[in-house]
Amino acid sequence: MGQVTLTVAGKPHSIACRDGEEMHLERLGRVLDRHSETAIRASGGLSGERTMLFLALILADLLDEAERNPPGGVSPVLIDNLADRLEAVAAALEDCDANA
Repeated sequence: MGQVTLTVAGKPHSIACRDGEEMHLERLGRVLDRHSETAIRASGGLSGERTMLFLALILADLLDEAERNPPGGVSPVLIDNLADRLEAVAAALEDCDANA
């Protein structure tokens, strides 16, 4: 079993992981730490738990943005909207055929 220590917002956190995942977790820890100052300011530095909540919200916002606007691709939200519109058009055409 692997072990890695991540430092996020100046605090060390020991994490157990599967062997070979250490480098991946260290990279993720650096992502967290990169946004930690913003989370500390947003939380008012009141508690580590509140800072982690704001950190999670910051990362969730980044993930949501990436899902809605993927680089070099079409947004799944856009695809869903297009599918809904096409279904509505198909239903309208079926109604026209039935009434003709």
